[in-house]
Amino acid sequence: MLTCLAVIASGIALRQIDRCWFARGRPRAASTRELIALQRARANDWTPALLLAGQWVQITGWWLLAGHGPLAAAAAAVGVAIQFRHLQEISHFAIHGVLARSARVNRVLAEVLVHLPLGLVPVAVRRRRHVRDHHPNATLAADPNLAELREAGLVPGASRVRFALALLFPLAPRGIRATVTGIAANLGRSPGRAAAVAVVLATAFLIGGPAALVCGVLVPRLLLYPLLAWGSLIVEHTWFDPEARTGSPAWVEAGRCMRLYAHRRLLAALAVLVWLPYGDLYHYAHSSHTSVRWNYLPALERHLGAPHFTPPALLWGPGSVVRRHWAALAPRPAVEAAPPRRPVRAA
Repeated sequence: MLTCLAVIASGIALRQIDRCWFARGRPRAASTRELIALQRARANDWTPALLLAGQWVQITGWWLLAGHGPLAAAAAAVGVAIQFRHLQEISHFAIHGVLARSARVNRVLAEVLVHLPLGLVPVAVRRRRHVRDHHPNATLAADPNLAELREAGLVPGASRVRFALALLFPLAPRGIRATVTGIAANLGRSPGRAAAVAVVLATAFLIGGPAALVCGVLVPRLLLYPLLAWGSLIVEHTWFDPEARTGSPAWVEAGRCMRLYAHRRLLAALAVLVWLPYGDLYHYAHSSHTSVRWNYLPALERHLGAPHFTPPALLWGPGSVVRRHWAALAPRPAVEAAPPRRPVRAA
C-alpha cells in the first residue's frame, strides 16, 4: 500500500516541475499581451513532457492500488478517471499550440501520451472540430458541442425526466453505447491506434491484475471519465440562452460563457482538482484569448472581469447551472385562446 501511495506522490511531484517553471514572474492580473510575452519567454518542450509523464506515473500508482481490496479498487477507478480527465485537458492546450514550444512537440505529446492510449480521435480531427468549428461558433447552430448536448436530450420542451437523464447521459445506455462506438471507430482508423489501447490494457493487467484492468482502465474510460468530461461541457457556456453580442472577443464571449464558483474558493479548488482541471474552470478567459496557457488564465480573468453568468452552484439553488439550463429548455405553458365573441345584434 505504501508503495502505491509513493508512486502516486511521485507522479504529483513530477507534475509540479511544469507548474513551478511557468509560475516564475507571473503577475496577479495582467493583459493578454503581457501574459503572452511571459508565456513565450518560459515556453519549452521538456516540462510539458514531464507533466504528462507525471500523469501516467500517477495512473500507474492507482493501478498498483487497485488490487488491494474492493475499496482500493473503487478509489482506483475514481483516481484514474480524474487522471484521464486531466490528460484530456492538457491535450486540449496542445491542440491550441500552447502546451509546448514547438508545434510538432505539441502534436506528438498530445497524440502519443493522450489520444492514442485513451482511444480518442486523431489530434488533427480534434483540432479541426474544436479550434475551427467550436470556438468561433460557441452556442450557435454550427457548434458541434451544442449538437452533442441536443443529441443527448437537452432540447427545448424536454420533460423533467428527459432533462435529468441528459445530465447523466454518459451513464445512460445510449451514452455508454456512444462512448463504446466512438472508441471502436477511432481504433478502426489504423492498427497502430488499436495497438496503443491494447498496450494500456496489457500494462494495467501486468501491474495490478484483473482489478487494475477493470477498475483502472475499463470503468474509468467507459463510465467515469466520460461523466467528468460531460459535466465540464455543461458548465462551459450558457448554451441555450446566450446573450447575442458584437464587439471584441472578450465582450462576445462574456455573453455566452459562464464562470462556476466565482466566489466559492473551496468548491472552485475542488473542481480544479477533479473535473475542471488545467484552466477549464476559467473557460471564459480561455474562450476570450485561446492562445493563453492555463497557468496564466487566472491572471487574465482578473484583468477581464467576469462573464454575464457566475453561478454559485452546479445542481441546486436559484442561481445554479442546472436551474438556468432547465429554465431555458423547460416546456412553455400553452396559452389558451380567448373564446370567440358573439356578434352583437342590432336592436
